[in-house]
Amino acid sequence: MERSGAIWIGSSEIRGDGIERPLPLVPTGAGHVAKLDLPAADRPGYYRGYSNSTLWPALHSLPERMSGSEEDYDSYRRINDFIARAAFDVRDSDAFWVHDYHLLPLGAELKDLGIERPTGFFLHTPWPTPDMIECIPNHRDLMKSMLEYDLLGFQTNWDLNNFLACLRTHFGLESKDGVVTTERGQTRLQKFPIGIDAERFAAYLAADLSPAEQEEVSSLLQEVQGAKFAIGVDRLDYTKGIDRRVEALNELLKKEPQSISLVQIAPFSRADVDEYQNYKEDVENAINHVNDDHGTDEWKPIHYTNESFSQAALARLYREAHVGVVTPLRDGMNLVAKEYVAAQDPKNPGVLVLSKFAGAAEDFNEDEALLVDPNDPKEIADAISRAANMPLEERIERWRSMMDKIESYTIHDWSADYVRELDKSRVTVPADQCLILGRGWTNVAQMPLYRNHAGALATYNEIDSADVALKEVARADEKKAYEALEARLMHTQGRLWDLGIATASLSGRSEEEPGAGAD
Repeated sequence: MERSGAIWIGSSEIRGDGIERPLPLVPTGAGHVAKLDLPAADRPGYYRGYSNSTLWPALHSLPERMSGSEEDYDSYRRINDFIARAAFDVRDSDAFWVHDYHLLPLGAELKDLGIERPTGFFLHTPWPTPDMIECIPNHRDLMKSMLEYDLLGFQTNWDLNNFLACLRTHFGLESKDGVVTTERGQTRLQKFPIGIDAERFAAYLAADLSPAEQEEVSSLLQEVQGAKFAIGVDRLDYTKGIDRRVEALNELLKKEPQSISLVQIAPFSRADVDEYQNYKEDVENAINHVNDDHGTDEWKPIHYTNESFSQAALARLYREAHVGVVTPLRDGMNLVAKEYVAAQDPKNPGVLVLSKFAGAAEDFNEDEALLVDPNDPKEIADAISRAANMPLEERIERWRSMMDKIESYTIHDWSADYVRELDKSRVTVPADQCLILGRGWTNVAQMPLYRNHAGALATYNEIDSADVALKEVARADEKKAYEALEARLMHTQGRLWDLGIATASLSGRSEEEPGAGAD
């Protein structure tokens, strides 16, 4: 953002009054950041309610964790409308890139306001099967809204194929070459597996820590000094499978006493959601049970903290850990898996134990990570034991293969690929279909008509071959062709947009949500 000149719109922690104000843009390098004070009246239903008590568990295929109300859904839609109206201030941006499940209908709200720029959406979480989606109240309305985007991005093929299955099951829609056509127009669907900046993460190993954090890291490492240890780093969230991981360690220590300990870093989040408070109590009770049963005066099986650590501190802990345990029940990607690999010593790397239901498992195969069923504590226990006792040659071979993949597709590649595909999503339709498609009319030629009039019609191959008459007029008389086309596009608020220089990126994540490692 700082380099590209993009505008990042997110939410602050301040409860607002709902009154519309100019977008509070703050310069950041070449770009800008705007933090919106979401209306206090709707924020609980939007964030704690529909986003995190309804959508979050459903998207992770955990219907038993779902709760919420119709009022929550109403708040969710009103907040999306509020954000869209705020974003209207930057309507001349090149494109809008919307992030995550908090903002599923935002593209439709932007189009309702007459914003004709390309809009793209990227889902950081998984997308579940059709029967699971059916558990979500108003799921049809949400999916219709999502088809207002020009580009929909998913983490994995699994997520993409599930979304396509939902379109077939609930709407009878099929895709052709990754494109779904509706009355609005066309929506492109594609996989974009998010990566990390491996070079930057490796540099964290040499970065200075604050005195307080240095003391905390040193204390943790001193507690496990001289023994093998595994590390888990997750938000304290029921989708992360921490309780099963603790149970797995219990199983392992029954067979192999004092063979390995676990450092579990689990920052507490969403404290105002009952399911999270209950899960915290369950996890901590399980940890106390394992420590009581298997610990001694000199040795503790599980070292557990709710503290948050910087990336530099985590890099040090990852490097020292013999095993990285990433076992979510379901995850969009889970960047902790990639960060653990990136932090390893090439001459003596650790081993990654990875849930087969994490998006990262689509990147790393069974010859690289040890893939496990996160619901099976015994399978996790066996994998941790195997990882802790794996020969050096095999560890290096597995690590090198994963590291090559991480370095070959970074977060910068991910971002560039998405923006490139969003630009391609400006699909062309015959001119006589413009009124039918209404607000969704876009053009892969990037609408150069504002500056170059109908010369573009004579030179761009993307013009529909059926519209021969208009092309012939363009060759003969550019001015008349421009006027004719302009008349057909009156639904675009009586003007043709000239492209700006910036991309507006809208995020549904609040500041309390960590970036790396989270869905």
